[in-house]
Amino acid sequence: MRNHDISQRRACQLVSVDPKTVRRTRPPDCPEIREEMKEIAGKRRRFGYRRIGILLERKGMLMNHKKLYRLYREEGLSVKRRRGRKRARGSRTPMPGAAHPNARWSLDFLADSFGASRKFRILAVIDDCCRENLCLTADTSISGARVARELDALVRIYGKPACIVSDNVLCRENLAG
Repeated sequence: MRNHDISQRRACQLVSVDPKTVRRTRPPDCPEIREEMKEIAGKRRRFGYRRIGILLERKGMLMNHKKLYRLYREEGLSVKRRRGRKRARGSRTPMPGAAHPNARWSLDFLADSFGASRKFRILAVIDDCCRENLCLTADTSISGARVARELDALVRIYGKPACIVSDNVLCRENLAG
């Protein structure tokens, strides 16, 4: 390489040697930049590599963003993603068992499609005690008013339930009169 003034890659290609076997391990490059990055990241834990790069530029340490990102990753300074706050949903009281018919109805929506284009939904209402299917209503769109009409019709036929469960949410509303 010295005698013929060619690059290491070209010399390895001519001799048919893998360049990885010829290259020696180098000490880590830019130790002063690495130290400065660690110091900034220690003070400002939520700063990513771009923000650290801006602070390094202000101190006169200019570099390519790709090199900055490589050094940032090699030092293990990546910011951990925040998780959303866990919120309690619903009540923690145990759901009452259905001891007799009309004690509890379960209401659920099912969805499917006709081939690849038309979708349809099914409203299913089930008596939890005797596992009787009280209603199956299928349509391309089921509005809240339609659900209320179907429940009113079921109340007229079977009587008013003590409670209605929808996706494990307990409802004790007045259905009809």
